[in-house]
Amino acid sequence: MLRKLLPLALLLAGGLEAVADEAEIRKAVESRLGAKVESVTKSGYLGLYEVFADGNIVYTDDKATAFVFGPLVDGKSMKNVTEERMRKLTAIKFGELPFDRAIKQVRGDGRRVIATFEDPNCGYCKRLAKDLQKLDNVTVYTFLYPILSEDSVRKSKQIWCSADRARAWNDWMVDGKAPSGREDCDTAAITRNQEYGRRLNISGTPTIFFADGERVPGAMPLAKIEQRLGK
Repeated sequence: MLRKLLPLALLLAGGLEAVADEAEIRKAVESRLGAKVESVTKSGYLGLYEVFADGNIVYTDDKATAFVFGPLVDGKSMKNVTEERMRKLTAIKFGELPFDRAIKQVRGDGRRVIATFEDPNCGYCKRLAKDLQKLDNVTVYTFLYPILSEDSVRKSKQIWCSADRARAWNDWMVDGKAPSGREDCDTAAITRNQEYGRRLNISGTPTIFFADGERVPGAMPLAKIEQRLGK
């Protein structure tokens, strides 16, 4: 329900009873928007409360008389407060990622780490794959996450069934050489990646995770990746 409402800027709930506290705000949002609320906190702006639900942020007042969707921007610093909060709220414990279900590539000493969820037919993923080739002293974990089409699933299986998965992945994503091998090996890892990604609310590819668990949805310029890895 909440995802369908996101394009709206403001949703009024006039005439509804006042809401007293954060617990009541949670209850009101779940009832009125049909979304599971994970947290309710004061935003620090205009007396609004930040409600994190269904992997998105919505703002409301202390009476839940209106719901505001979209980015909240700090008027002084012009920082996108919503984007910053989303990175914190959607962060994960990096060490708990199922690395046995990822394609691992180590360059140099491999001391820096990054994980990506990618679809083999995603154009932005192909651009990312080419950029990641330019990184040194890094370990890259690529989780096959086919969500675009049945052909994505087929290609993912062929790559996973390859004797050299990293090479098969780079042959296709970097050089455009389509996988052509078998796809009848044990590909349970791909299905489990799809289930795992849905639990993490990964709705698009690529999705990047850094060592501190911060999530970045979508493509990220190489310079920013380098900067982020250098922290």
